[in-house]
Order: sequence, then structure tokens, then C-alpha cells
Amino acid sequence: MSVPEAATGIRRLAYLGLGWVGVALGAIGVVVPGMPTTIFLLIALWAFARSSPRFAAWLYGHRLFGPPLRNWHEHGVIPVRAKVLAIATMAASLAILAAFGLVSLWILVAVGAVMLAVAVFIVTRPARPSVKPSPEVSSGRDSARS
Repeated sequence: MSVPEAATGIRRLAYLGLGWVGVALGAIGVVVPGMPTTIFLLIALWAFARSSPRFAAWLYGHRLFGPPLRNWHEHGVIPVRAKVLAIATMAASLAILAAFGLVSLWILVAVGAVMLAVAVFIVTRPARPSVKPSPEVSSGRDSARS
């Protein structure tokens, strides 16, 4: 994980605050159905990387929060459950906007287009880390004979 230059002063405090808000919302997401977890943890990791390398390392290595962060960072993985939940939440949000007429038609179309683009991005990410065969297996040779 590359570490950007740390902020100082008020900016550092703002990043620290955002990081802890992200951790809190991510922790709530662990126990509240329908509340996302990983996105808030990604925001927290991003903010901590700019304010406190120590907190960034703690979050990245955390036994509960670390694995989804590492899976995203190292493999670009979004688990199937998270994909389904994200797309269902977006669809429900769009349906509520449409059903209650909360926005004009043009805004509804724009929001729908953005949500569709995000949904396509989510669906096209892998659901689990890919397992790449070792060079010995892919070349068909036994490493002991080479």
C-alpha cells in the first residue's frame, strides 16, 4: 500500500475525523442489514493514509475490517453479497425518487444513468481473488526436472 504525503494542521485533523467517521459507519454496517461496510472503510483508509500512517496500518491489518480492504486493494474484489446489496439499494433509491416525485424527470434520468454506470462497474469486478497457476503448472513442466 503506497502512502501519500501526510497532511498537517487542520487538514490532518479533518482527515483524521473523516477516517474515524468512516470506521464508525463501517462498524455500524457490520451489524445493520442493508448498511454498506466496505465503502466506509475504504474512505477511512484513504483518510488515514493522508493523516496517520499508524491508523492506516491498523485498519489495513485489522482482523475484521482488513480482509475486505486488502481484497479490494490487491485484487479489485467485490463480494457477491456486497454487489447484490449495492445494486438493490441503488434500485430502491431510484424507485423511491420516481414513486414520490421528489425530483424532476431530467434529474431522475441523470441519477438513473449514474447508478447504471456504477452498477455496471460493480458487476464487472471479480467476486473473489483469482488464483493464477504457477509457472510450472502452466508450462506443463515438473519443476524438479528443470
